[in-house]
Formats: sequence, C-alpha cells, structure tokens
Amino acid sequence: MSSAAPGEISRALLERFAELGPRYDRPVPTSQWTDRFSSDDYDGALNAIAQRPDESLSLYVHIPFCPGRCLYCGCNTSITHDSVRIDRYLDALDREMAMVAERINGDRDVLQLHLAGGTPNYLNDAQLTRLTEMIERRFRILPDTDQSIECDPRRTSAGQLELLHALGYHRIGFGVQDLDPEVQRAIGRIQSRELIRDVYWTAREIGFETISFDLIYGLPQQTEETFQRTLDGVLELLPDRVACFGYSRSTNIGPHQHAIDVHQLPSVVDREVLFHNAVKAFTSAGYAWVGLDTFALEGDELSVAQDEGRLQRNCIGYTAKPSDHLIGFGSGAVGEIDGSCVQSESDVELWQRRIERGELPVARGHRLSRDDRRRRDAVGHMICNLELPAALAAGCLDDEYARLASYASDGLVDMAQDRLRITTAGRYFLRSLCTEHDAYFHWDRARWHFSRSA
Repeated sequence: MSSAAPGEISRALLERFAELGPRYDRPVPTSQWTDRFSSDDYDGALNAIAQRPDESLSLYVHIPFCPGRCLYCGCNTSITHDSVRIDRYLDALDREMAMVAERINGDRDVLQLHLAGGTPNYLNDAQLTRLTEMIERRFRILPDTDQSIECDPRRTSAGQLELLHALGYHRIGFGVQDLDPEVQRAIGRIQSRELIRDVYWTAREIGFETISFDLIYGLPQQTEETFQRTLDGVLELLPDRVACFGYSRSTNIGPHQHAIDVHQLPSVVDREVLFHNAVKAFTSAGYAWVGLDTFALEGDELSVAQDEGRLQRNCIGYTAKPSDHLIGFGSGAVGEIDGSCVQSESDVELWQRRIERGELPVARGHRLSRDDRRRRDAVGHMICNLELPAALAAGCLDDEYARLASYASDGLVDMAQDRLRITTAGRYFLRSLCTEHDAYFHWDRARWHFSRSA
C-alpha cells in the first residue's frame, strides 16, 4: 500500500463529511474491559508465556509525574514537586518488574522499550539512570532494541539529552503541540519557538536516530493562519516524524479541561480544515502519511513498512517491529499478554500499595475472544493498509463490512470484488470509519490518556 501524498480535497467536501468527525465533550464509549479481570488472570497469562521463551516482548513504562498540568491534557498524570515521591514510585516500579520477570523469565528479547507519561524526562539524571538499569537488570535489551522516550522540551537540557542517548534511547519525541503564543497561553503551555529550535538541534547534534514532534489541531485560538505558521516552523526543522493529533475534550476524565473556553475552539469544519492543511503541508514536503495521523520522512522505517504492507500498531503506536507480547509497567500502564489486554491501577498510591502487598496491580482487563481478534485485526489492517479484505471480515463482521460499503456512494471507500479501499476523502475520516468495527478496543484512547502529555 503506497504512502504517497494524497490529492487535495476541497473545503466543500470537508464540510459535507464533517458530521463524521469528533464532537467536543463526547462521552467515552463503554468497552469490554472489566474489573472482573483479576491479578490471578494476569498471573495466569504471564505463566502461560513463560512456557514459550522464544517469544519476544515490547515494554511500555509509564511515568505519571508532571511539574504542572497542561489544560488540554487527558492523560493519567500526577502533579508533584517532590523528588522523594518519584523515588518511591521507582521503588515500586522495580518491585513490579521483578514480579513480572520472575513469572516469565525475563531473559528474552525486547524489541521495543518505550518510556511515556506524564513527563518521563521530569526525572533527574540519577532517576533516569536508575530506571534504565532496573529494566536492563530484568530484561534482555539488545543493541537493536527500539528504545524511545517522550520528552517535554521545557524540561530538557543538553546534559540530559547526552545522558539519554548514552543510556540507549536513540528515538526521542518532543511535545510541541503548537508554536503560536496565543494558542499556548490558551492551553497553559508556554514554550517559545526558539526553545523548540534549540532543543531540536541539540538532539540532532548529539546523534538521536529519530526525532519526533507531537502537534495538536483543534486547540483554542487556532486558525488556519496561526496553524500554518506552526506547520512552517516545524518544516524548517524537518523532524523525522510528526504525530498530528486532534484535541480530545473529555471533561469527565479531565475536569481541568473546563478551563479551556469552548467558544475559542475551532468549529468542526474548521478543525477538519486544519488537519487537511497539515496533510497538505507535510506530504508536499516529502513526508509519507502513515496510518491515521502520523507523518514520516520518505525512507523512514514506518513509511517503508506501510509501503510493504507490514506496518502494525499497538498502544505504543505504529511499529515495524511487532512483538509477541507487550507488557506495561507503572500506574495506568496498558499491555497485551497472551491474548489478554491488561491495565494497571491508575491511582499512584493504590498501585503502590498493591505492589507492596506483593500483588500484581491489575485494575481491569479483557481476555480476547476469536471475535475480538477478528475485529482488532480488521481495524489494524484498515488503519495501517487503508483497505479491508472481504476475507478478513467474512463471518463475524459481515454487517460491519456492509455498513462500510455503504460509504462508497459518499466517496469515502472504493469497492473491489474482494476488498474495500479507503479513498483519499475517506482517509480524512478513517478514525470514524474504523468505529464500524471497533466494538471492543480503543488503543488510541489508551495511548492518548496514558502516554501523550510530555
């Protein structure tokens, strides 16, 4: 499947299909995750993969702490200025890793290691070193393990970047969000264009293999003109990857989002225009549009994987190195082990108390049925390959396939004898089209709420 630049679509077409886009303050759909999934269930899943030592792992480590709260944030975060509290968190994290490693025999290949938050680089140098040594002591980190970390540029220094690179984190992501001063004031996150430029070039000079930026569209005070200036500023630097997320307003999860004035938010149509302009800007500059909302320079492994039809996706994000199991560590972390989706306690203190009692701190989970797997495979294939083979939908997904096919008359999908393909217009509404199948899993929501505030 080619990841080449799509054709431009008109504002009239965006207006026509705007009702498929998200609404602000929408309720979070009920999922099949249940609090009846217990520590014993998780223990059983870990013991099962212990019998298959050749299977590979990905590790997701959640650091929930931030020095302050950004008003748009919907992540699992805890505001603190107490370094001792962070040390206690690392103590518990070490015990959690020990409990898991003991059950599965941690001496197996780790393909991905991802640190997210919260603000992982809020940890000081000693804490970052300690955390990395904890992981390396419990699991087999290889020279080609894809080690990545999300960072707040406001908390970054040259010395910290040098340390992170020396510790093996050769992929780094920076939360840029928007470069316009008025937008930054409206979301409570002030970081100058000069700061972003200095942090970027410092990371580049140190030798990070991949530098990523996160942008958010649909923020208060954003207009086509201001967002274009942000896009131009990012393109001056040419980061290897850019993730361009839509602002997700869920005040029932993040009450602090009430501080954002809804009257300053772009309309639904204007929001779609902002994303359209981002697609146009990045693809015109030589980026491939990957999946839903990510852009990667041509030649990047994600772009190559999408072109070759082997791109995959988990709660960490898109990957060209899929593993057999993903283990989450830390409060609120998510993972998938032996066909079970698992999430830890989100409350830091409760998570710590359970670990201190020697319990695996499971809050909820779900054992995937055959139906679940088919639906997830269908969603993943649509997102990564922009098509859905009829054979993948046959049986348990016939009704959903028919509903998707009905969008052909609207120009969002093209129908072939054995599959449907997402059109250029349909790609702008791919997330909504996927909800025809996404009855059970919301990996994007897990990823956003637990790992995107840095």
